Amino acid sequence: MAQQPFNRNFRRPVQKEDEHRINQRIRAAQVRLVGDNVEQGIFDTAQALAMAQAQSLDLVEIVPTATPPVCRVVDYSKFKYDQKKKQKEIKAKAAKTVIKEIRFGPQTDDHDFDFKLKHAIGFLKENAKVKAYVHFVGRQIVFKDQGVALLKRFIAGLEEYGKPEGELKLEGKRMIVFLAPKPKK
Repeated sequence: MAQQPFNRNFRRPVQKEDEHRINQRIRAAQVRLVGDNVEQGIFDTAQALAMAQAQSLDLVEIVPTATPPVCRVVDYSKFKYDQKKKQKEIKAKAAKTVIKEIRFGPQTDDHDFDFKLKHAIGFLKENAKVKAYVHFVGRQIVFKDQGVALLKRFIAGLEEYGKPEGELKLEGKRMIVFLAPKPKK
């Protein structure tokens, strides 16, 4: 691969602007000040900036879409750190749903069925969702009724551990049902 010649007129991509405007980057004529360490109200931007500089802090635009924009007098680096920390906490608290798949054939034997049923019980006890499906290969699609019976028997076997999230669906050559764990008492 040949190296491209250096182009002096090449412009570097503009770096992403911070999500909040601070200090002189605030374009509005007036701002609404909120926060703990300042008098709250509507001030001229220059006056609000002077108040922030008097405390050796930054004027940070919190809600740019409001009229006038809402600003807060804070240390910007600490403000960004707190924002990242809040986002991390929200992400950690968000429930992560795990979906485990169990595959059947239309003529699955009783031993295999029981084995897969035990696995599904374990998955539901671990608060994972279970996606059970019967996969029809070739001409097996004519045995849809066996697939329905198999999945209904599967749902009945898991009745005390989980409940189906909907009806049985036939998608292409698969008959699918989702089971969600029952809430703990």
